[in-house]
Amino acid sequence: MAGLRERQKQRRKERIYRSAIELFKAQGFEATTASDIAKKSHVSRGTFFNYYPYKEAVLLDYGAELMDVAWQKAGEALAKGQPPLEVLRGFWRRLAELSEAELGAELLSHLAYELVNPDPERAQRAYRALPLAERVAVILKPLVEEGRIRADMSLERVAASIADTFLLAALRWAAYGVGGSLREETEKFLTVALEGVLAR
Repeated sequence: MAGLRERQKQRRKERIYRSAIELFKAQGFEATTASDIAKKSHVSRGTFFNYYPYKEAVLLDYGAELMDVAWQKAGEALAKGQPPLEVLRGFWRRLAELSEAELGAELLSHLAYELVNPDPERAQRAYRALPLAERVAVILKPLVEEGRIRADMSLERVAASIADTFLLAALRWAAYGVGGSLREETEKFLTVALEGVLAR
């Protein structure tokens, strides 16, 4: 019985999640209420909040799903022995393309804001849900071992700094309507960040 209940809960959460994303894309994030999501997913408003404490938490799951898709190719490339910087640029490119295509400016701005939310619990939840710095650290670890990353910075600091450039580029692109694609914007930021961390 416990296994059946867990499967039912998982299916309910999946239904709420998919309904929310459909509504966000169809009518906009701001216009979508928790009641709208509950109605579309055939649950009570209270049940929605049992699974997601606020609407942005749904976006965290969506962002995590997109990151996992982008990471799959990066992981395969690492396993094949592709150069780490090539893997990083490919991961960056794929993540930017998926974010632009699936989230667009409106949803991306709300998602990115969660990472800088003034509520520390919400910001920490966002960083745990979207472990970009951890993924960057995995890619760059061989470069640290080869002495190709500055020795005065830890791998964690380097990875976090590079990951933060994606956030800043995404915020700039989504909030200020910077011309060009998100991919172009994130690649510019990545180039600058790498110049600062690669050993001379």
